[in-house]
Amino acid sequence: MFETLSLHALQVYWWIIIALLGGLFVFIMFIQGGQTLLNQLSSSEAEKTMLVNSLGRKWELGFTTLVLFGGALFAAFPKFYATSFGGAYWLWLGILFSFIVQAVSYEYRKKEGNFLGSKTYEAFLFINGSVGTILLGIAISTFFSGAAFTLDDNNFVHWDVGTRGLEALMEPLNYLLAFAMLFLVRIIGGMYFLNNIDHEPIRSRTRSMIKRNIVYFLPFFLGFVGWVLLKDGYAYDPETLEVSLVSMHHLTTFLEMPYLAGMFLIGVVMVLVAVFNSVFREKNCCIFTVGIGTVLTVMALLLNVGLNNTVFYPSTTDLQSSLTIVNAAGSHYTLTAMSYASLMVPFVLAYIAYVWYAMDRVKITEEEITSSGEHHY
Repeated sequence: MFETLSLHALQVYWWIIIALLGGLFVFIMFIQGGQTLLNQLSSSEAEKTMLVNSLGRKWELGFTTLVLFGGALFAAFPKFYATSFGGAYWLWLGILFSFIVQAVSYEYRKKEGNFLGSKTYEAFLFINGSVGTILLGIAISTFFSGAAFTLDDNNFVHWDVGTRGLEALMEPLNYLLAFAMLFLVRIIGGMYFLNNIDHEPIRSRTRSMIKRNIVYFLPFFLGFVGWVLLKDGYAYDPETLEVSLVSMHHLTTFLEMPYLAGMFLIGVVMVLVAVFNSVFREKNCCIFTVGIGTVLTVMALLLNVGLNNTVFYPSTTDLQSSLTIVNAAGSHYTLTAMSYASLMVPFVLAYIAYVWYAMDRVKITEEEITSSGEHHY
């Protein structure tokens, strides 16, 4: 089946999978968003425990999606994996550290004999939710702004600055996506709490939080979209693979591939509709609407940066070292073999959906938290 496809068709197929997994991962980062809201949405220790337990039911799904996303990148586009993770390692180590302290916090926050105290682990959760999200947003922004690397004839990466990825923190425009992601995952986290926790005081505070955060989110998101659509894009000639700067290339891609523009617009509208229904119509079931909208929006952006002869990881110091789905992908044999493995992705998604359903059949209540014998995170 897959072996009859051309190499380019396999490259496009795998970039679509990467875009889908990227969209799913951004949605599941509502866990990180929720972690930044623990003090804001609670007025007592019992309410805070309700919030932590709600997130504790799902935080492992984030790791499942992250591992799947990273594994797919490694298998399908090994040159990008080696270049970014092997070159910008200080940035990625910062992201990794924030996820390590998250796992430790859920394990030890309420563990007997915890000598650091619950507040320390709650601070770790906040660091993962805020700093981790911002760093991840900056890393993704380099898909559009570029990174300072050069590849030699043996495809060894040479990072042209000693900061090894931290230089991305010095690019102000990278923060547009970073803060847009931060406020978005807080909004999604709020909608998750509305759906998962049956406690009116928390729901009331959550609706007020969502109303404020959509106001914070929109300027950063619109600024990011405007920057991407109006900036010069990195594109390559499909015949010679020579990379050059093309005026408003990302906007051109949306115009030449209208289904991507439609996917993007539908996704944005679904997010805004979910916010409206949550805040003004006081609905508690909008997590799925905002989830689908987030996946469609992120997926459209990632497809825009990978398809239509676009460079998805540009080099700011040597244009011809830039990475595309053509020169960063594995061989035809590797992509074919991995394509059969990709048939397992629907089963992984079905597992996530089943676990979600099984855990959410009973809403979290104050009575559940205060009752003895219950496990608390």
